[in-house]
Amino acid sequence: MAAPSAAQRIVIENAAIATVDANDTEYASGYLVVADNKIESIGAGKAPEGLENVVRRIDATGHLITPGLVNTHHHFYQWITRGLATDHNLFNWLVALYPTWSRIDESMVRVAAQGSLAMMARGGVTTAMDHHYVYPKNSGDLSGAIIGAASDMGVRFTLARGSMDMSEKDGFLPPDFAVETTEGALAATEETVKKFHDASFDAMTQVAVAPCSPFSISTQLLKQGAELARRLGVRMHTHGSETVEEEKFCHELFGMGPTDYFESTGFLGEDVWMAHCVHMNDSDIAAFARTGTGVAHCPSSNARLAAGIARVPDMLKAGVPVGLGVDGTASNESGELHTELRNALLINRLGAHREAALNARQALRLGTYGGAQVLGRADNIGSLEAGKLADFVLWKIDGLGHSSIADPVTAVVFGAAAPVTASFVNGRQIVENNRLLFADEEQIARDARAEAQRLARITAQS
Repeated sequence: MAAPSAAQRIVIENAAIATVDANDTEYASGYLVVADNKIESIGAGKAPEGLENVVRRIDATGHLITPGLVNTHHHFYQWITRGLATDHNLFNWLVALYPTWSRIDESMVRVAAQGSLAMMARGGVTTAMDHHYVYPKNSGDLSGAIIGAASDMGVRFTLARGSMDMSEKDGFLPPDFAVETTEGALAATEETVKKFHDASFDAMTQVAVAPCSPFSISTQLLKQGAELARRLGVRMHTHGSETVEEEKFCHELFGMGPTDYFESTGFLGEDVWMAHCVHMNDSDIAAFARTGTGVAHCPSSNARLAAGIARVPDMLKAGVPVGLGVDGTASNESGELHTELRNALLINRLGAHREAALNARQALRLGTYGGAQVLGRADNIGSLEAGKLADFVLWKIDGLGHSSIADPVTAVVFGAAAPVTASFVNGRQIVENNRLLFADEEQIARDARAEAQRLARITAQS
């Protein structure tokens, strides 16, 4: 038997480091050693002497190293419908855009996924997720296209395989031709999990079961979706408590608010995370804390659709796991997660807690360790600790936008979007000097424009 090959090491020195570990350990000038795809050691000062098989050394003077950002809610396909219905609330926005979204196909979805992933990856996202729930008939292999785009980009990825089975004929929002049958959606979801989900420690692709929202799915789909997820051992995701209209809808149709409705269907628990959660009362927050249900906080999208301000400080105080989400780029046209660090902090300070709502380090934790918790991966990503996977970012903070801010974390969170000198996923560099190493940004832009125009023509003709 051949001897195992020795680990190849990358040594990074002279950087400020925010580990986001349980103690919020930070180093004003420290080192990080990567062995293959894991963090081998981290600390203050210079790296240990005598390290073998060092294939690369990086002098990170003028940089802050943080864990890679973790996106917990997105809709990639919306990359080709940005800038539409810009003055609508959620329900009116959905009604305006569902007829367009319902005509997507595999080519459109692949390009939209590439655009969404590229924008996030070059801004420090190392783990992304996509809640894809629109599966028109004869539209091709949409899940495969999305997962393929993430694999090509080199980003760690969770596909939340969504579904809708209730349409306008049932008194719900989606057009009739945009939904699946309950049985078809469950079968396709199970097939996707079995084909793509990887449960290993260093998995690059995972799959969650993700019925869309209370106003597009049946109670049967929600209950059976929860049963399916737990039988297969995967996580569950949906939208919840996003608007006052949703609250009213649930009370009228189910006789209870969204949180109580979800709990009645088995859709709360440590294996569940929910997007938005803007309109949560004390009882709702207590239910999330009691069950360990996570929240994907999407501050820019919540503001764009005038949904309101989520009670993030109260959720955190209660012990609710909270991460950050871009949400779809039809309601957050920038498509960047690193700007959500700043927006989460600022928008929450407009709420009841004012200046005490969030600080810079809490915002960074939301975007890193909090996201890892929500995706069920806090044991392997989300903080910089020996033994964890080597997903991390070098933010340049000695340039014009940041050099006069003394505290590095404050510079990245409060300041302008910091340039990404390098981003690593699984020990492999995927970004250098704000440019993707495994994708052609200009070609993605051209392809996205062409597919957006094709979708607009198809919609107009229909």
